[in-house]
Formats: sequence, C-alpha cells, structure tokens
Amino acid sequence: MFEISYSLSKQKQKSLSLASTPLSLPIPLNRISSSSSSFSSSSSRLIRKEMSREEERAAEMENENGVWEEEQCRLYEAYNELHGLAQAFDTPFDAPAVLVVGHQTDGKSALVEALMGFQFNHVGGGTKTRRPITLHMKYDADAHSPLCRLLLPSKSDSHSDSDSEPHEKSLSLQEIQAYIEAENMRLEKEPCLFSAKEIIVRVDYKYCPNLTIIDTPGLIAPAPGPKNRALQVQARAVEALVRAKMQHKEFIILCLEDCSDWSNATTRRVVMQIDPELSRTVIVSTKLDTKIPQFARSSDVEVFLSPPTCMLDGCILGDSPFFTSVPSGRVGSGHDSVYRSNDEFKKAISLREMEDVASLEEKLGRSLSIQERSRIGVSKLRCFLEELLQKRYMDNVPLIIPLLEKEYRSAARKMNEINQELSTLDELKLKEKGRVFHDLFLTKLSLLLKGTVVAPPDKFGETLQDERTNGGAFVSSDGLQFPHKLIPNAGMRLYGGAQYHRAMAEFRFLAGGIKCPPITREEIVNACGVEDLHDGTNYSRTACVIAVAKARDTFEPFLHQLGCRLLHILKRLLPISVYLLQKDGEYLSGHEVFLRRVASAFNDFAESTERACREKCMEDLVSTTRYVTWSLHNKNRAGLHSSFGSVANEKETKSRADVKLSHVASGIDVASSIQTTETRLADLLDSTLWNRRLAPSSERIVYALVQQIFHGIKEYFLASAELKFNCFLLMPVVDKLPALLREDLKSAFEDDLDNIFDITNLRHLLGQRKRDAEIELKRIKRLKDKFRSLHKHLSSHQAHSTAFSDHR
Repeated sequence: MFEISYSLSKQKQKSLSLASTPLSLPIPLNRISSSSSSFSSSSSRLIRKEMSREEERAAEMENENGVWEEEQCRLYEAYNELHGLAQAFDTPFDAPAVLVVGHQTDGKSALVEALMGFQFNHVGGGTKTRRPITLHMKYDADAHSPLCRLLLPSKSDSHSDSDSEPHEKSLSLQEIQAYIEAENMRLEKEPCLFSAKEIIVRVDYKYCPNLTIIDTPGLIAPAPGPKNRALQVQARAVEALVRAKMQHKEFIILCLEDCSDWSNATTRRVVMQIDPELSRTVIVSTKLDTKIPQFARSSDVEVFLSPPTCMLDGCILGDSPFFTSVPSGRVGSGHDSVYRSNDEFKKAISLREMEDVASLEEKLGRSLSIQERSRIGVSKLRCFLEELLQKRYMDNVPLIIPLLEKEYRSAARKMNEINQELSTLDELKLKEKGRVFHDLFLTKLSLLLKGTVVAPPDKFGETLQDERTNGGAFVSSDGLQFPHKLIPNAGMRLYGGAQYHRAMAEFRFLAGGIKCPPITREEIVNACGVEDLHDGTNYSRTACVIAVAKARDTFEPFLHQLGCRLLHILKRLLPISVYLLQKDGEYLSGHEVFLRRVASAFNDFAESTERACREKCMEDLVSTTRYVTWSLHNKNRAGLHSSFGSVANEKETKSRADVKLSHVASGIDVASSIQTTETRLADLLDSTLWNRRLAPSSERIVYALVQQIFHGIKEYFLASAELKFNCFLLMPVVDKLPALLREDLKSAFEDDLDNIFDITNLRHLLGQRKRDAEIELKRIKRLKDKFRSLHKHLSSHQAHSTAFSDHR
C-alpha cells in the first residue's frame, strides 16, 4: 500500500481511462430501457446507428492511441541513436537529454538511481564517477528486471583491422557495475584522471521512465593551501569537463543543491556561468528528509519551499525547485545490504516520499497545496522531466532533419575525397601532388613574409614577451634586459614579416643604446705592456687594446641572440603555413612521411642559413675588432676634440700663467722662454712616454680614445649585422629555398618513392577511413529516413487528432 505507481506517459493514461470508461451516448439510457412499444422502428434504427458511430469513434481513438504510443517509442529510439551517433563520430548535433550536475556530496548518483528505479552505480563519498554515464532509459511493461545494453566502441576504435559499427552488448547489472569501476580505476592511474567520453548504457525496465540522463562526475570544493594542490587540480579538471557538457544547448541541466538556505549557491555558481538565467535548468534540493528537522519555525519551511525571487531566479524550468529524498542502503544479498530486490528499493522510495509530505505538513501545521505536492518526491520530478523531454523531442524533430541532411552531405563529401585520394595512389600522380604542394607551401611562406591577416593572431601571433620567452631575449653583458613595453608594438601578437621587423628593430634599439663599459686604472696599466723596441708607454695602442676587447665582449652575445631570435621567427612560419594550406583545402593529409620530409628540409635550411649568416657577421666583428682604422673607428672627431680640449686647455693655461709670472719676477729673455718650453715638452714626454705612473691627464686621454673607438665599432657592427641578416638569412628564404626544396624532392622521388609517400600504409589508412565513412553514411542515412518518417507520421497524427476533436 506504500507503493506509488510510476507514471506512464499521458497517452498511456488516456488510453487506459478510455478502455475502462463506459461509452457516453447522446440518448439517455432510461429511454432505451423503456418499453419497445413506445418506439417506432425508425427510432430503434437511429439508436443503433448512434451506438455504432460511438463504438467506431472509440475504436478509432484507441487505434490512434496505439499508433501514437508506437510512434513515441520510435521517436525515443531515434533520439537515442542520434545521441550515440554524436558520441561515436563527434557530429555537431545533440539530442535533448537531462544533464545531472552536482557536488560529490549532493546525492547525485543516488538520485539518478532513484529516477531509474534500480541501483547500478557506486554511491558514496569521494570520486565515484570519472566518465560521464549516459543512461537511455525506456519504459517496457514486459521487462520485470532491468535489461541493460552497453554501447561498445567500434573495432576500428580498438585498433582492429576489421570494420564494424559501434555495437551494443547485453550485460547484467553486476557486469555494468564492474565495467564502470574498471574505467574509474583506469582513469585514476592516468595523468588526466577524468575523461569526457561518455559511457552509454541503454536500459529497458517496467519502472523506467522514457528519459535520457547523463550523470557527470561530482564537482569538488577543495580546501585552499599548497597541501591540497592535487585535489585543487582535480577540481579544475572536473569543472572544465562539466562546463563543456553544459555548453550543449539541447541539454536540460538538473542542478542539485544540498542546502537548507537558498542564498548558498554552491552548484548554481558553476551552472550560472553557462546558463546565467537558468532558463534551461531544473533546480533540485536533495536530502529533504535530513533538512526538515533543521527548521524550527513553519515560516522557515515556507521560505524553503517557495523561495523569493531575490534568493532564487524565477526563470528556472518548472518555476520553483523540486525536493527529493532517497533512502540509504544498497540492494543485494550480502549482510550489509538493506534491500533484497529493486522492488523493495522502489517501495522504500515511495514510502520516503509519503513520509516527507507528512513531515512537512506537520511542520507547517497545514496540508500542502496541489502545487506544493507536485514538487515533492522523486516520482514528481521524474514525471516532470519525462514530459519536458518528450516535448523537446517533439519540437526538435523538424529541426533535426536539416541537420542530418547537412551532416550527410558532409560525410558524402568526405567519402568522395577518400575515393579521390585512393585513385591517385600511383607514382606519376603522387609526384605531381608533391610538386604542387611544394609550390603552394612556398606561396604561403612568401605571403607570411610580405604580410597577411588570414592566420588568426590570437592563435599564431606572439607578443614581444612571448617572443622573448620562446626565442630568447637580448641580454647585455651585465645581465640586464630592456623593458619590453618601451619597444614599439610590443603588446601586439605578430607573426611572419611583421614579427621579423619588430625583432630587428628591438636589436637596433637595444644594441644601439649600449655605451662603452667603464674602464679601470688597472685595465689601462695592464694594457700598456712593453713594446718590442722600447719600454715606453703608447697610450694610443693602449686605447685600441681596451676598446676592441670591450667591443667584442659586448657585441658578440648580441650577435648570437639575434640569430637565435630570427631563427625562431622563421621556424614559426612552418606551422602557420600548414594552417593556411589546411584552411584553403590544399594540405596533403595522410602523407605524413612526405610532410615530415618537407618540414625537416625547411628547418634544416633555416638552421644552416642562420648559422652561415651569423658566421659572416662574426667575420665582420672580428675584423673590426682586430685592427683599428682611424678613418673608420674615429668618425666623431668633434667629440674627441672636446675630450682632448679640456686636457690641453688645462695644461696650456697653467703653462702660460707660469711663464708670465716668471717673466715678471726675473725678467727672463726670449732664450730662457724657449728653454722653458723645451722643459715642458720634456715633462710631457716624461709623464706620457717614460713614466709608468698614470697621471689624470693620461687617464683622460685613454678614456676619450676608447670611447671614440668603441662608438665607431658599434656603428659599423649595427649596420653590418642588419644588412647581412637581411641579405643572407631573409632573402635566401625567397630566392634559395625553392631550389633547395625542389632538389630535395627530386632526390627523394629517385631514392624511394614508396617510403616517402608510405603508399602501403597510406592505402591501409585510406581503406580504414573509407570503411568508417561508409558506416557513418549508413547510420546518418538510416537516422535521416527515420526522422523523416517520424515527422510525417507525427504531423499526420496531429492533423487527425485536431479533426477528431473538431468532430467531437
């Protein structure tokens, strides 16, 4: 007596009520039962005629209902097959389904089992679901125990040589359980931990509703801190998987909340990121039996059952939340099992529902309204979901047909391409395809260098910060980097010629701004040394020694960094060119060995060309730092004059002052003045040539000479490096790469064409792709015909129903 019968569809109920209800006649029965003498023969014939018409209408309606139920069954099976097709071939359409979303402790899997009417999955704390489980449930009055079929992948997915469609395998509940547990254990050992690929199970059972439910892994709310980092990684992985599933617009989201206060939006926080208005979301408050005792006042219960719009959005499906309780305990024969059969489990669910209603009425001090009762219990939720999904099925039938038509055309086009590829597997055609691809590849390279916007910058572009990270940064000898924000277009995501130009501009900007490193007195004294003919000091030689050493140490790292950066930019042209070829339908898919050969030839060319160019630049740097040519290294004579002028003026002013004072004091004649000048010259030679003690004037002279020589080397190095990288790295991509690739292809074709194109393996792969495409075409055509027939019959049934109602 505790059993609440699980509702069938409305059409079943209608047909049952029709069969059990007496026919209503337009003539009162008491008139029929009166004396036959009071009726004329014409009246008797009229009565019999009316009764016959009613019987015909009833029979017609019963027949219509039978056809309707059959069409509903076919409709549900068609959508199940559509969902399986979308999973098997990653097709872009989805059948309507109920997606269950909740945290690990929200009672998610238990609610799914209660909706099904039997237990099959792991239920409890922790992660029990690592792959979404799709349950295609179907009502079958003759199935007294659940009939389960697991959809297994095709043999081609399992790397088998034979071709077959994804197939179903009949398994017991225990075998389904074991399969799910094995999948969870497998994923637990893998780095990804979770998989978005669904486990698909079809279930026929007398207590099952006509529903498709997708049970997702439970969301995790980890504690903060480094100790919980592993759990935090899992939480992000689960949330990403669930969010991806919720993106499908056809899915009805069943959002589970285990809270007694609607202001706490634990699961809704995730759901509303995808469905902000909750327009395709059903809210369910689970574990109602544990919440009722927590309410102290009836007003709290009122708010909980009918939350105001400020707490819960009023746009949710069903207008208000559902409230469910699932009794604890597992079905089985063990000592820890609570229920011996699924029938006992179903009765316990019904009893729990009645007890929840009684407890609520006791707390409220009144009877629940019809509206409130329609939201309490698993049976009410199940009936609501079944009717909602059935309506979605009906509404979507006209929309599914054009999608299947489009997918069929796409699959047919794919089949034609495969057949065309199979027909071109001979030497002459393969060689021609290789040459055509060679020309197209070079065209894309040239286009990227000249400039294009076809490739998306957000996918292929690099900011200057990204470029420095991936290709190396320009770092001076002191280890400092220039702030990237000061470089023009630093924040823009560039590729190709634009990126090459920015890198060269950054090199020019940074290397051009380098100043001569500081010079110490010890360096000057050590650079003086001893000449081969005398032991005097030669400060011009000293300046040259210091300047060329400083210049080489400063600029040689920049040369290697520039080569590395530009090589990175050139190598990036390869994947972008491949994208452009794929985008224009010019890519040689399936010829992986040949494509690797082309990629390897391009990369080898880029590396060898960069290396040769860098060696030429090094020759220039070595030559300009090995021998100082004053006409080249000392271009800025004004700066040198200013440096020397301060020293000379100081000495001349001091000398003239001394001479004047000497003349006034002692009246020395011209002869003695000349003698004084000679003495000063001797002092100068003594301080600059013969004396090893470094005077301030000598230090300033060396410093000024070093600055001018370093500046001359820098100017020559910048101009030479930029010119040579443009001439010997960039230009060869345009004028030398085509000939090199052509020679490489010619050599490859002559050596071993079969291995280059891997013809044997290619035939095998194309054959497998053709078999897969044939299977896909067959399934899409079958589904297309099925939905077309369903649409025709449903439209016809609707027209008949309307006509019958009007006639009534």
